Amino acid sequence: MTGVTHVVLVTWDGDDGRAAQGDALAREHLTRIEGVETVRSGTSVSTEGLEGGFDWMLVVGFRDRAALQAYLPHPEHQPVAEHIRAGSSRVVVFDIDN
Repeated sequence: MTGVTHVVLVTWDGDDGRAAQGDALAREHLTRIEGVETVRSGTSVSTEGLEGGFDWMLVVGFRDRAALQAYLPHPEHQPVAEHIRAGSSRVVVFDIDN
């Protein structure tokens, strides 16, 4: 089996602390889900300026594809997903096998 990396790019509707709230929610909730191996999030520190209008990124490492499948409906995922839905104007999700 191979791991999976789940990348979420978000453009927030406004600058009202949503990124910091997203960081805290991700650390609090996603780390409780079986099969989640890593959780990283934050705003870009790139000097290239190629973020394409995205403000925030969430990267979740999963043990395998089954763990990713179980994550999507998991109750601990819902507060993070709702936070993103409620405050974003654009979201991209990209998953890759490790």
